[in-house]
Amino acid sequence: MSIDNSADNRDEMNFLPLRDVVFEKLKTQIMEGELTPGTRLMEIGISEKLGVSRTPVREAIRMLEKEGLAVILPRRGAHVASVSPRQLEDMLEVRRTLETFSVNAAGARITEKDIADLRSINKKYLEVMDENDYVQIARVDHEFHSQITKIAGNEKILSILEGLKEQLFRYTYLYAKYCTTLKETAEEHEMICDAFLKGDSNRAVEIIKMHIDHQQLVVYLKGINEVISKG
Repeated sequence: MSIDNSADNRDEMNFLPLRDVVFEKLKTQIMEGELTPGTRLMEIGISEKLGVSRTPVREAIRMLEKEGLAVILPRRGAHVASVSPRQLEDMLEVRRTLETFSVNAAGARITEKDIADLRSINKKYLEVMDENDYVQIARVDHEFHSQITKIAGNEKILSILEGLKEQLFRYTYLYAKYCTTLKETAEEHEMICDAFLKGDSNRAVEIIKMHIDHQQLVVYLKGINEVISKG
């Protein structure tokens, strides 16, 4: 199988079903802009390029559709999904609403160990930030925010945010790629932790709103052409 291009993730990939390996490969190509919005996802071409049969490619494309990263149309096949400015606003509004609730709820439940765990994740964020690995930056950022939602203890909200994970990941990746002040993001993470430590949930909520608004601004100003349809 010639799909794996890196020795670093070979062992991990060997344990995944082939469709998941193809899905991760295509997802990364979408995130990194190698597959741009509107690009046709041709089963034959992808299977030949990755050295796999068409079945896992077909299944992977359906997984991309489920995650909102691809669109499959009758007689037109599959292509990489683009997103309208309105869709982006709607998605980030959902995120802002749910994460604001989660931060507020987490403030009533959080322990010193939870705060230490959040700081540990943020330390990892700083490490991948220094390596300029935008995919890993986006993943660790998601881990930090997801951990707060887990602390809040609302499984329904966690499920909704996990369902939006791949779509939100696109924008987090673009934010990491185009933001020139990523260190400020890590500082905002620390400010949230500090507010939790002081028992100041209102302050933590203010910071999370600012945090999400900052990301939205960067994506709109610098990364918009990579994922957003202006039609």
